[in-house]
Amino acid sequence: MPRDYTGTYQLVHQENFEEYLRALDINVALRKLVCLLKPVKEVEQTGDHMIIRTITTLRNYVMEFDVGVEFEENLGPIDGRTCRTTVRWDGERLVCTQIGEKQDRGWTHWIEGRFLHLEMHAEGAVAKQVFQKKD
Repeated sequence: MPRDYTGTYQLVHQENFEEYLRALDINVALRKLVCLLKPVKEVEQTGDHMIIRTITTLRNYVMEFDVGVEFEENLGPIDGRTCRTTVRWDGERLVCTQIGEKQDRGWTHWIEGRFLHLEMHAEGAVAKQVFQKKD
């Protein structure tokens, strides 16, 4: 049985996020602003059905999916694009592949102790974020 990701997590660390946003063609002013945000992730998991909410003071993004089922994802709040998205289990990791305008786009989530890790990639850029679970 895969790990239960359910919980609320606060960003505590990020690396190379601005380069990742640059690879998504986010303009410089918005990149600078987004890099200052401290998002909260709320994850609801019921079996293979997931809802991941990313909440910031600027804008929120909700991703709802069934693991292993491809769907059309509207990334409008992030970069204005749509893509074909599939999230699958790789052991206890959630691995997302996003097929669309940007090459090699996707992400991986995994949990270590009380920390939710997120590695995002697009167009050769790789960013990492770490979130700590709230009590």
